[in-house]
Amino acid sequence: MPRTGSAMKKKVVGLGELLWDLLPDRTCLGGAPANFAYITTLLGDRGIVASRLGVDARGRDALRRMEDVGLECKYVQNDPERPTGVVQVQVDEKGIAAYEIAHPVAWDFMEWTPEWQHLAETADAVCFGSLAQRSARSRETIRRFVQTMRRGAVKIFDVNLRQNYYSKEIIADTMRGVDIVKLNDEEMPKIMALLGSQHRDEVSSARQLSRQHGVGLVCITRGARGSLLVRGDEVGEHCGFAVKVADTVGSGDAFTAGMVHEYLRGSSLAQMNETANLVGAWVASQTGAMPRPKPGSLETSLMDIRTSCG
Repeated sequence: MPRTGSAMKKKVVGLGELLWDLLPDRTCLGGAPANFAYITTLLGDRGIVASRLGVDARGRDALRRMEDVGLECKYVQNDPERPTGVVQVQVDEKGIAAYEIAHPVAWDFMEWTPEWQHLAETADAVCFGSLAQRSARSRETIRRFVQTMRRGAVKIFDVNLRQNYYSKEIIADTMRGVDIVKLNDEEMPKIMALLGSQHRDEVSSARQLSRQHGVGLVCITRGARGSLLVRGDEVGEHCGFAVKVADTVGSGDAFTAGMVHEYLRGSSLAQMNETANLVGAWVASQTGAMPRPKPGSLETSLMDIRTSCG
C-alpha cells in the first residue's frame, strides 16, 4: 500500500489544462494535471495545480470545486479574455471515454510569473502532457517551468495524445528533458511512427525511446490489462486489477499519480506498478475523475479493490 506519512510529503505539481468535462449526464472538473494533483493529494503528498481559468462562471465554479476537494488554488491564473476550458466527453458501453476539446481557451495562454518561478524552484516533481503544449504561449511557459526546476526534481511527461494537438517536434523535444515518459499501449506505435522508428514490441520500443532521449523510466499502460515499466535492463509488468468500470475518465491520471508517489520514494518497479494499478482501478470503478474515498482514508478504498480482486 502507498505510504502517506506527513514526514514524507512531497510538493508535486500538475501543470497544464484545467477544465470541465461535460459528460452526457453530469459535469465534472478535470484535465489530466488536475486529476493527477487530486490523487497525489489523496496519497498524502501536496498536489498542486498550475493552470489558467477564465474569469467567467465556469472559472468561478472550478475554483469552488477545487477548494471542495482539497486542491489549493494559489497557482491557478485568471484570464480576463478567454473562456474556461471545456471538453465534450462521450462514454461507450464499456466505459471508455472519447473527448472533443474546445480551443482556444484560458489554459492555452498560461503565463510565466514570479509565483510560478518560485513553484518551479521548490517543487519535488512536475507532471505535464502534450495537450497543454498545443499553443505556443503555454508550450513556452511549460518549458521554462521544467528548465527552472532544481537538480534532482523529477519531470514526468504524460504523453496523452488528444485529437491532432501534438507533433513530432513537441514530442521529441519534450522527451529530451524529462525523467519519466508515460503513454498507453495505443499511443506507443503512434509515437514510434511519429519519431520515424519501427515498433516491434513494447519492451524494445520503450528501450529505444529511453536510449534516444535520455529517459530514465518508460511506462506503458494497458488499460484493464495492467502496465509495463522499463528502466534500463529492468522490466516490470503488472496484470492489473479487475473491477466493474464506471468510466475511465481520470483513471490514467490516477495511475500516474500512484507511480510518481512510489518513484519519489525510491520504490521498486513492482511497488510502482502495484500502487499505480490499484489507484487507477479504484478511479475506474468510480464515477468521475475525482471520486471521494470511503470514510476513513484512500487506503481503505484501495484495500477493497485489492480484496475484491483476490
